[in-house]
Amino acid sequence: MKLDKDDILKSILEHISDLDYIKTADIPNIELYMDQVTTFMDSQMASSKRYPDDKVLTKTMINNYAKNHLLPSPNKKKYSKEHVLMLIFIYYFKSFLSISDIQALLTPLADRYFQKEDGLNVEDLYNEVFGMEKEQVEYLKKDLMEKYQTASQSFAEAEEKDREFLTMFSFICLLSFDVYMKKQLIESIIDSFPSD
Repeated sequence: MKLDKDDILKSILEHISDLDYIKTADIPNIELYMDQVTTFMDSQMASSKRYPDDKVLTKTMINNYAKNHLLPSPNKKKYSKEHVLMLIFIYYFKSFLSISDIQALLTPLADRYFQKEDGLNVEDLYNEVFGMEKEQVEYLKKDLMEKYQTASQSFAEAEEKDREFLTMFSFICLLSFDVYMKKQLIESIIDSFPSD
């Protein structure tokens, strides 16, 4: 099997450019039942799924998040716009953080900003954080290109039949090291949070 490294990189860069976050204006301003929440999340976050049949969130996941206090309890089995925003944060964090780390991160957020009438609320926080996305996407694309160039120079002495695979392996290792180090840093920051 011949890998076309340039096509793979082009596909990755296009995929990153296509990723977008859910805008708060796209979230219904009415409370939603569980089925409506899961349907909304699946449709809005389809581009982030690895396989078409993957589920973004399931009823069991949402119930567990509420039971473990990652998500404030619904109001009479209905979820508000702020519940959906909290679920989006959970969705992104769960791919690399433990449930206890997510809880340490989101519990103060929910305690201080969930359903606040005055001052900052969860929607304000969400808009601020995700508003920085476009700049970060451009930085990420540049970083990917640099890592790809570095990986392309690896294994120069390897036989041609092995070099393409080894180059892609190097690229994956560079990306993995970056993720590993950032995960360590995030965990260290969470560990430094005051316990109250």
